[in-house]
Amino acid sequence: MPELPEVEVVRAGLAPAVAGSTVLGVSVLDDRALTRHVRDGGHFEAALTGRVIRSAARRGKFLWLPLESGVPGAPPADAVVGHLGMSGQLLLRSPGAPAERHERVRIDLVHPVHGEVAVVFADQRTFGSLAIDELVPTADGAPGGLGTAEASVPCQVAHIARDPLDPAFSDAAFRTSLMGKRSAIKRVLLDQTVLSGVGNIYADESLWAARIHPETDAGSLSARAVNRLLSEVRLVLHKALAEGGTSFDAQYVNVNGQAGYFAHSLNAYGRTGQPCPRCSRPIVRVSFTNRSSHFCPHCQKMPRPR
Repeated sequence: MPELPEVEVVRAGLAPAVAGSTVLGVSVLDDRALTRHVRDGGHFEAALTGRVIRSAARRGKFLWLPLESGVPGAPPADAVVGHLGMSGQLLLRSPGAPAERHERVRIDLVHPVHGEVAVVFADQRTFGSLAIDELVPTADGAPGGLGTAEASVPCQVAHIARDPLDPAFSDAAFRTSLMGKRSAIKRVLLDQTVLSGVGNIYADESLWAARIHPETDAGSLSARAVNRLLSEVRLVLHKALAEGGTSFDAQYVNVNGQAGYFAHSLNAYGRTGQPCPRCSRPIVRVSFTNRSSHFCPHCQKMPRPR
């Protein structure tokens, strides 16, 4: 599933094309792409046509396009919210471009400077979705996510925690949330209500970089260890962003259809049996809650029971 870097690459690619654009028309080719929308495809098309998109925003693995309310000076009241699921793609195409393989929704826009463009939502496995959703105030009064100055977030995203690259993310609150937890630290990193945007790939990479065993009790980590882990999480995410995200197949691409190349920089994830870049011992893979964990048993030792 695309994680924070992959979704942020898509958001950053969409932003200059969609911000300030007017929706000329919408074509829903498959209602399965609207599983999070309250009504059917016809409603989605009618409710979006003619609206002006203010910006492109993201929190964790969710992105949204706030829509102008039509009232001068009033903040947006709703937005197009999207989740890429396992194989969703948001692509920028020329107006009238041929349909993409697995195309589900097409949104035709006109930008006041750049002219007409089409935003295509394609999804091979149909686990992703688009919806028009109400915007609600953020609990902390800070902007809802990266790419927006509005202190609001889609209803469907309100339960998602801020991500480590969000300026409003609180390191102190994260440290406090770990106190007394007996859950494995990797499980906590994957909990989107505690810290969002980090999935299996970047959890493994961050824990490797911080030299922390993935099954370490989260509550047993010292404040210093938690600070080190957060620092490594951010470094890993920034590096992945710089390299366009991680692509293992053709399913994750940016808005221009290009794959990311962070897969070539992975130290632990997917490297079972290969030498650890730090100590040369083999990386191991173990089952972990319907997923797998990749780590170095020598560099990431399990703490002894107290």
